[in-house]
Amino acid sequence: MTVSTTVRAPGRLYGRDTGRRAVAALLDRLRTDSAVLVVTGEPGLGRTALLDHAARTFDAGRVLTVPAEPSATRASYAAVHTLCRTAAALAAEAGAAVGAAGTGAPPVRALLDTLASAATDAPLLLCVDDVHLWDSASRAALGQAARRLHVAGRVGLLVSTAGHRAAERDLAGVPVTGLHPLAPPDAGALLDDVTGGGVDPAVREELLEEAEGNPALLLAMVRRLAPAELAGQRPLPRPLADAGVLTGVAGDALRGLPPAAADLLVTAAAALHESDGLAVDADLVLRSVRRLRPAASAPRHPLPDAVDLADGRFRFAGSLLRRAAYAGAPPERRRAAHRALAQVLAADGQRLPALLHRAWATTSPAPVIAAELSATAADAGVPASERLRALAHSRAAQLAADPTRRAASRTAAAEQALHAGRPRWALGLLGDAVHSPLPEAVRGRAELVRGLAERYDGPVADARESLLSAADLLSAEEPDLATSAALAAADAAWAAGDAEACLDALGAGRPAPAPATRPHPASDYRLGLRAVLEARFDDAAAPLRRVVALAPVDGEPDALLRPAVAALLLGDMSAAARAGARALAAARARGSGALVPRALEYLAYAELRAGRHALARTHAEEGLRAAQRAGQRNTAAHHHAVLALAASIEGETAVVTHHVAAALTTARRHGLAQAATLAHWAAARADLGRGRPLEAADRLGPLVRTGPRRGHFAVWMLAVPCFVEAAVLAGRPGDARDVVADLALWAALGADAQAPAQLARCHALLAPPEHADALYLRALHLHERTPGDFERARTQLLYGKWLRRRRRLREARDRLGAALAAFDHCGAGVWAEQARQELRANGAATGATGGGELSRLTPQQWRIAQCVAEGATNREVARTLSVSTRTVDYHLRNVFAALGVRSRVELARLVEQSEKTGAQP
Repeated sequence: MTVSTTVRAPGRLYGRDTGRRAVAALLDRLRTDSAVLVVTGEPGLGRTALLDHAARTFDAGRVLTVPAEPSATRASYAAVHTLCRTAAALAAEAGAAVGAAGTGAPPVRALLDTLASAATDAPLLLCVDDVHLWDSASRAALGQAARRLHVAGRVGLLVSTAGHRAAERDLAGVPVTGLHPLAPPDAGALLDDVTGGGVDPAVREELLEEAEGNPALLLAMVRRLAPAELAGQRPLPRPLADAGVLTGVAGDALRGLPPAAADLLVTAAAALHESDGLAVDADLVLRSVRRLRPAASAPRHPLPDAVDLADGRFRFAGSLLRRAAYAGAPPERRRAAHRALAQVLAADGQRLPALLHRAWATTSPAPVIAAELSATAADAGVPASERLRALAHSRAAQLAADPTRRAASRTAAAEQALHAGRPRWALGLLGDAVHSPLPEAVRGRAELVRGLAERYDGPVADARESLLSAADLLSAEEPDLATSAALAAADAAWAAGDAEACLDALGAGRPAPAPATRPHPASDYRLGLRAVLEARFDDAAAPLRRVVALAPVDGEPDALLRPAVAALLLGDMSAAARAGARALAAARARGSGALVPRALEYLAYAELRAGRHALARTHAEEGLRAAQRAGQRNTAAHHHAVLALAASIEGETAVVTHHVAAALTTARRHGLAQAATLAHWAAARADLGRGRPLEAADRLGPLVRTGPRRGHFAVWMLAVPCFVEAAVLAGRPGDARDVVADLALWAALGADAQAPAQLARCHALLAPPEHADALYLRALHLHERTPGDFERARTQLLYGKWLRRRRRLREARDRLGAALAAFDHCGAGVWAEQARQELRANGAATGATGGGELSRLTPQQWRIAQCVAEGATNREVARTLSVSTRTVDYHLRNVFAALGVRSRVELARLVEQSEKTGAQP
């Protein structure tokens, strides 16, 4: 007995904002004129739902809905005649005289006259679903009528079609909106809506991945599952989307094809089997089809509507049709297509793809083919992508008879999937290899892959344990791999902010050959990292410099990245950027989906530490996209944190908030202390830039003070200068004094070029007036030794403020002007605005345009107006500006009087408008 789930109707359209806007524009135009819109997309994407939405929301006239009628293909113009009769009946109900529809007029004329009769007194919306199922004569007539619709009056024609080529032929020149697969958040919202949010998280993730954004396929899979399967209490059927589900969603798109067209379709789908692609070389497909049908050449035209031919490639209209064409074909026909493809590919010298298709044409077990396929996939001299090697090893595992060979092939497949940037696929390929009664070396490699996949996309504490287990299992037979596993475990512990666990991991596994025998980067890296964690920085310098100097040009991903990490630990940001760029170039050259986002992570961080925020942002934006494509949520979280830090100097509050929230969401779930600390620092720096020192101090205090809530051990000291500045400006200098001693220790180590100047600035902020002047000057002198405009400009700004408050206006003007120029140069918009405000308060013009009525405000009144516009209460404004609440009340009354506003809402609108136009006082 099969149990299925009843799926309730979705509460709304998900992810169809573009389509809804296009429909809304059509309906709006229909109030005064005719309008046409064609909705295209492969089956299951929601064309019918969009037409139903249009019919429900149109309230300015009558709606005529014409459902799909496949039977109309039996006679020419049958669909047009049916439409004319239906429209005539609608016109008669409205009391209108019917035109030439029933007098033998040509079909196009009859259709236009009938629609005109139905739209005499009010607009008419005509919704025609699945017009690709009409007979060809009716489609052509509808297309001609669509281009002459203006003669019928206020008629709106909304047509859906799955056949992209049919739409191009018959509806050429007509506005088109295409439906695309749903984005993961929209697909997830749809799934939660129809199931009430009761799906097990692991099942939910698998359903979304299998659906590939096709809403009808997603709902069909949910209907197929029993409630216990949705709840994760019973195993899921495999595959989740079987032939019945796929062909059911595809509907009539693949039915009734002539044999030659069906062979072409299944061969094209077989060529793309286990692929994410939609396009395949047409010559390969046609040559393979000719091997299937040697007596007759496969016709190039007409093609099935599921595929198109362009630039020498057959392209499927969507992944659903590709998958359905393959799954819906009889097994023997699929195997025949694979055999034909294998023969053609072998003749072309493509050894591994040919072997793989030969293996797909074989039923298991086939140990001889499995061994040949596995050996070829492991041969580095055979040109192939990591994804193709993973597929080959995976198929070899399916054909292997021996359990040990099967587990070894699955593990090799998972390794290649991981290198291709597919950690979830890698975990799925592993199966139970880790827990099987297998040799330690096989289990160790499986644990290594599992740990690396979790490090990319999972709790890093779990990753560390898997990697330590791998180091132990591999130490006897594969010591180099054991070393790599131990170093990866240390990396996972570093990301978690667990220094003790990091040290333990560095002692795991068998050590590599000692540097005294021959230089060995892995051994030097281990020695240097251990010395850093034990605060033996003098001992760390030499081995870390050797790691940087001996940077490899090729090798395993982690080995390519270690020089960048070593340079960061040394505080040499230029060397770190060069090493990151070298790793990135190697990753791109080898097409490594796993290495690209991680190389960009270290490169972005190096640029950020060097004060090159714009470059850091560029690398982090690319890295975020690459990490999301590769399923590396942990790497993506770090990129989000870097983007938040870059945006925090530019005044993009909404951008900072977005990236901080994204980074913290993953950081909390996966234990990423480093990403979390960077994100909190970014949020605090944004507060400080916007003139909210108290909020910044409250956020940073726990991160920089000793205690269980202190931030990541390699990051918290970078945020200390921000905390000291925030605490002093918030009127709480005592909170800052304790951490300055820690900053002094950090500055003395020499691992941060900016730290000595920042330390002098912090001493100046906390010093009495008779000492502060000299300390500010010393800080500026130290800044001259290091690159980076931003930190030097912050010191100039604070010094200029200090000078202005002591009425040393000329000196203040020089310092504030220098700060403004530097902030403008490095794109620090929000900090530049602080410098402008101080210059205005100092009595200097800043080059800003006049502010109209706002020009009447004094600098103090303008600051208060800005705070109020951001939603602050009078008490909060007083605390931010270090004045009394009575002073704020007094100035705010004068602001209201000067501007003629009567509420805080009106004031906020005026301030917002002035900031957009740059018309500020």
